[in-house]
Amino acid sequence: MASTYIKKTPSSTTNQKTWTVSCWVKRSLLSSRQIIWGVTGDVSGNYYTQLEFNSSDQLEFMQGGTVGDPYQTQMKTNAKYRDTNGWYHIVVAADTTQGTEANRLKIYVNGEQITSFATANYPSQDEQFRWHYTGYQHSIGISGFDTARYFNGSISHFHNIDGTQYAASDFGSTDSTTGEWKINTSPSVTYGSFGTFLLKDGNSVTDQSGRGNNWTVGGGTLTKTEDNPSNVFATMNSLGNTVAATTLSNGNNTVAMTNSKGGNLSTLACTGGKYYAEMKVATMPQDSRFHIGILPKPVVEADDPISTNNKGIMLSGYNAAIYANSGSGSAILNNFYGNATGRFSGTPILGCAVDLSSATKTMAISINGAWVTGSNTTDSSFSNALKVDISTPVALEDDWFFGCGSGNGSGTTGVYNWNFGNGYFGTTAVSSAGTNTSGIGIFEYDTPTGYTALSTKGLNL
Repeated sequence: MASTYIKKTPSSTTNQKTWTVSCWVKRSLLSSRQIIWGVTGDVSGNYYTQLEFNSSDQLEFMQGGTVGDPYQTQMKTNAKYRDTNGWYHIVVAADTTQGTEANRLKIYVNGEQITSFATANYPSQDEQFRWHYTGYQHSIGISGFDTARYFNGSISHFHNIDGTQYAASDFGSTDSTTGEWKINTSPSVTYGSFGTFLLKDGNSVTDQSGRGNNWTVGGGTLTKTEDNPSNVFATMNSLGNTVAATTLSNGNNTVAMTNSKGGNLSTLACTGGKYYAEMKVATMPQDSRFHIGILPKPVVEADDPISTNNKGIMLSGYNAAIYANSGSGSAILNNFYGNATGRFSGTPILGCAVDLSSATKTMAISINGAWVTGSNTTDSSFSNALKVDISTPVALEDDWFFGCGSGNGSGTTGVYNWNFGNGYFGTTAVSSAGTNTSGIGIFEYDTPTGYTALSTKGLNL
């Protein structure tokens, strides 16, 4: 969401003592204070109830009066939540009528009730939260009017229950085979007067609970993503470049490198399958010094991702050749697109198809939907694509990730928008979705037959 939030102000006060909020979230940015949902009484931030990830990556629930006064309720976990690949299921369930203080506010993460807190100031008996109070702006993605602390990531299946304290098991369950916590897409709950069910199957703010409590977009652009709790898609990895400044945005699918060398890689590895991804060069670096392909590990050497130590198997836009380290240092593996400059212009969309399951491992690259066949030629048919044999360099490492980067030299500012199947380049949806034979993900162009998106379902095909 980053700079996006949705909002609703109730027209009447409902149950402030007993309620439940359940949602699934995927983080993009760590080590910064980000509010998941909340309510604030005025533009100065007074009289609030909110849930956030704090700057130490702890989950923290709080209620306060005037800014600067002590919290009335504050629950801060000992655990720190730093996963930017998977989804967290978070439930906050309140019932301040309870005599036992630990029962008045319960917090669950992925089905487990949190019992270990760095700070545990439970609400007093019969305390009334600002949540569900008339005239106060309720928000998802910020707290009320507090636009300084947007949630940076994705939110799905947001349930607000008015009048009942539910457990996490009402919204999810443990998979008997994998032991993982999984979503219940249609829980059997009573929503109550101000109850709502948002973000069920996309970016619609229309209430799916049957109560008619629709919300509105308060700011930013609410975009849809195919990434969801049931099928986690790859994004770029915030820990994937250790030597150069890299800024990630748009759910970590946009990579921006300003006058720096290096690269970034995906959160999921391509293991023993056939995978397809797209990358739009939104800002072309000087002399087309971009790279696209696969990497075995985070970029650790202060040079481009195809250097000897970084070991990337990548197309270099500078000379339109594919480089790899086949055991004796980085070198041209295949002259590919003519081994000359000037092959790329504008803001091209590059497709990368990697086959790691066949006896001969291969990589093929397309430009705006046309597959490179070699020597400055392209073809719309994947059957005619130049499928470069990458078997030797692939055998040197166990895991391979999609990656990109900017090459050596000055002025190498580059912005790269990845589409791992989410159907977007940055905040812009694909113009006309191509045919996807696997049925997983949405791409601009046709995916080759037998290839799929890099996602948890794609990994298990």
